[in-house]
Amino acid sequence: MLDPDATATADGGGLAVTHLHPIVGGEQIARAYAKIARVSGDRTTFLECTVNGLPGLVAQQDGNIATVFAFEIAGDRIRHIWAVRNPEKIRPWRIS
Repeated sequence: MLDPDATATADGGGLAVTHLHPIVGGEQIARAYAKIARVSGDRTTFLECTVNGLPGLVAQQDGNIATVFAFEIAGDRIRHIWAVRNPEKIRPWRIS
């Protein structure tokens, strides 16, 4: 699903752990996100949503919103992933 030239960026605002630089390349993104998934384990659930008009996911950890993802899609591939973990920016998000 990831384009070979995909990129992923993250915003932790200095308040949440994120990757500090964009991750470039579908394979590199897959590896990085697989590592994150192993660390978070069973504590994380994902809900599909729309984020700023784009397909997205909301990740909850222990019942609290931890990350909001938005995906830019080109054709049938993910070209870019934005991950927002900054608690000041995700505070307004509510799951209905």
